[in-house]
Amino acid sequence: METVGRSTDYPYRVEVCFMPGQYPLYAQDMGIVVVIDVLRATSAMVAAFEHGVDRIIPVSTIEEARQYIGRPGYIAAAERNGEVVDGFAFGNSPLAYVGQDLRGHTIVMTTTNGTKAINLAKGARTLVIGSFLNLSALSEWLVKQNDNILLLCSGWKDKFNLEDSVFAGAVMDRLLESGKFGVEEDSSIAAKYMYMAARDNFMSILKAAPRRRRIEQLHLLPDVKYCLTPDQSGVIPVLRDGELVRMA
Repeated sequence: METVGRSTDYPYRVEVCFMPGQYPLYAQDMGIVVVIDVLRATSAMVAAFEHGVDRIIPVSTIEEARQYIGRPGYIAAAERNGEVVDGFAFGNSPLAYVGQDLRGHTIVMTTTNGTKAINLAKGARTLVIGSFLNLSALSEWLVKQNDNILLLCSGWKDKFNLEDSVFAGAVMDRLLESGKFGVEEDSSIAAKYMYMAARDNFMSILKAAPRRRRIEQLHLLPDVKYCLTPDQSGVIPVLRDGELVRMA
């Protein structure tokens, strides 16, 4: 296995925070925060922008999202524990937006993990959304930035999860290859090693995850396969004034 070193000859840092509860420990001096919720919130957000949606408003509570049900020009989406909340037509499935013309619409979304992480980090100078769907576009943009970068994994109910961490490792690998970024945290090195173990077959993440049974029970395998397929979009959502918009 190749070595992941800790060179001190770099102008900027890139680090990985495995769960939102640890965010305050990593946030200092981090100008760019990438929020990651591979299964499935950030994947759904990228897919929605890819299919024309104008804006996404991430909200913390079901009650906030419920206020938009039936309002012209709005799509209200709510997910808890992997399922669409009663009364909503949309949850956090990216496939719900595929093949639709969403131009002129705004999605108001609340999810178990992803929107929580977004609202936690909304004070960052720049907050962008990452998923396997926009892996290359996001990584190429990040390499061009002159700032420290934090890859914030949404996890599962404030606990570590594999898919977010492997994705963070994939971005980490590309940024370290540029020679412009270095790491100081063990979590960042661990994320790269996890990516190196899974990079030849991202579906192996699911096979190893204890949550596989629940995913199968909820019939989410098509979603998972879609979410773990890289580079389906060149869109990078960015948070501006509390709303996610497509980066120009």
